[in-house]
Amino acid sequence: MSKHLESIQTPADLAKLSFPALNELSSEIREFLVEKVSKSGGHLGPNLGVVELTIAIHRIFESPKDTVIFDTGHQTYVHKLLTGRISGFDKLRQRGGVSGYPNRAESEHDVVENSHASTALSWSDGVARGNLIKGDLDKTVVCVVGDGALTGGMSWEALNNIASSDELKLVIVVNDNERSYSPTVGGLATYLSTLRTTSGYEKFLDWGKGVLEKTPVVGGPIYETLHGVKKGIKDIVAPQGMFEDLGLKYLGPIDGHNIEAMENALLQAKNFGAPVLVHVITEKGRGHAPAINDSAEKFHAVGVVNPETGAPVAKSAPNWTSVFADEICEIGAKREDVVAITAAMLGPTGLDKFAEKFPKHAFDVGIAEQHATTSAAGLAFTGLHPVVAIYSTFLNRAFDQLLLDVALHKAGVTFVLDRAGITGDDGPSHHGIWDLALTGIVPTLHVAAPRDGAILRETLHEALDISDAPSLIRFPKGPVGPDIPAFERRDGIDVLYRGESADVLLVSVGAMAKICVEAASQAYREGVGVTVIDPRWVKPLPQSLLTMARRYKSVVVVEDGIRHGGIASTISEMFRDAELDVPIHSIGVPLEFIEHSKRGEIMTDLGITAQNITHQLVSWSSSLKSDLKRELMPEKQLPADENSPR
Repeated sequence: MSKHLESIQTPADLAKLSFPALNELSSEIREFLVEKVSKSGGHLGPNLGVVELTIAIHRIFESPKDTVIFDTGHQTYVHKLLTGRISGFDKLRQRGGVSGYPNRAESEHDVVENSHASTALSWSDGVARGNLIKGDLDKTVVCVVGDGALTGGMSWEALNNIASSDELKLVIVVNDNERSYSPTVGGLATYLSTLRTTSGYEKFLDWGKGVLEKTPVVGGPIYETLHGVKKGIKDIVAPQGMFEDLGLKYLGPIDGHNIEAMENALLQAKNFGAPVLVHVITEKGRGHAPAINDSAEKFHAVGVVNPETGAPVAKSAPNWTSVFADEICEIGAKREDVVAITAAMLGPTGLDKFAEKFPKHAFDVGIAEQHATTSAAGLAFTGLHPVVAIYSTFLNRAFDQLLLDVALHKAGVTFVLDRAGITGDDGPSHHGIWDLALTGIVPTLHVAAPRDGAILRETLHEALDISDAPSLIRFPKGPVGPDIPAFERRDGIDVLYRGESADVLLVSVGAMAKICVEAASQAYREGVGVTVIDPRWVKPLPQSLLTMARRYKSVVVVEDGIRHGGIASTISEMFRDAELDVPIHSIGVPLEFIEHSKRGEIMTDLGITAQNITHQLVSWSSSLKSDLKRELMPEKQLPADENSPR
């Protein structure tokens, strides 16, 4: 570790450093981040871009007395380094190391675990108002929000309220790097470039270029200078007018990599005593050539990579996202009615391939899941079939639109949820464990949970054939693994493993199939007959499940969503309605927030492993047999064939 970085234990230590030393510290931080993030994976590009900005904030403001809130939280690595958490970066996003997002359990300097974008301004409004009510007039709230997050409607709801309150001690730092996940889209981005894109300006520029290029020696340089001046006018006049029309004091744009300039602006904002917006221009991925050269995402998020080249260290295996990406492209070539929508995540959801092949049929709406969902309903009304691809956790934001705009109107929209289930290293806000419970209460909605790549492709086609109701397909993060063949398909249910006796009917949900088959095989050696089935579509559940279940002593459901309101709960309700008295056991995720760790570690903690499932199957089966003996009921061994008479 270098001389300056190792001396920083608290933000107060920054006061000891001169501006030249601070510039050296910035270089040290970038070297440190490249080294550590390359080993662990994480959000490298955003943090390389906010080094000087974060230093300036912690020099001008006094955290934690002054509250610093980041939107989104993946740009807080530098903040964590400056608040005494250097040692935690050896296990970044791993158990025992620092989280990839702010975490109150880590530090008093962390406030909001806000990995869902566009929330920080509302948080900041609330904290600033609370300070005002309590009379804490010496406290300032600093909100760091990206240009991408400003595409979210919640940001503008907050700005509208902030601007009307001139007593709030609130400094809004707009980190403008022109990048969210994908290039920033929407009206705001358009507004910021309006002056350069008017036809009058372009005509003038073309005329001027033609004249000046004919002028010997000085013509070219003059043209370039005038072009630059015009660009500067755009950057200065347009944003200022936009934000001051809202009623916000505007400062900027400021070079976000000039610490001295940043400090001067932030100090002015702090002393103003009312809401101030500081517009900062930064470069995502700054100082790291592989990130700068990554034109698509600027190393927004990386896996384990070579720190020099940025190339992945390990050869990547086929993953769930790539299977979907390839299949939707195949479908797009055959069906002109299929269109794709995402919310600033073309690359992460695999829709970038579709957008490249069918640009007129692909829409990136920015960080606006609610808009994406309702817009999809409108597209469906015209006879098209929209595919909305987002992370499972982000569907939470659009539940109202899913329920009342899509489902109520029986719109033929297909939702594709990436990162369903336990995701691992991104922590509690990114686990996709809520979707099965949430979508279970949506009338008309069809939900598929494919177990492998082949079933993902199959259910995607089936979903796109549903035109009078919404459909949803969920799959996890990571490698897809080999296909798991079925012995037979009975009334829509795949039988993956046939037990020797009818002890347990094991219902596998989605990607849980592999460990369920392993558990059934191990249980056989313990004398317990287990049949493993995969319904593929878990909403609505096939009625044939009732027929199957009647043949077994108990039913066990394994799912990678919360147990509360999950598939086991739905099956239990289904049994009650049918007056079917068969015990049901549930193995899944408890109703709690789960911290970051490797997916395998979390699954082990939760008992969702083949070994533990086997233990549970044997234990429950033994307990049931004991209960039957105590009731003096003769034990029956039924054949495992559901077609046999009972």
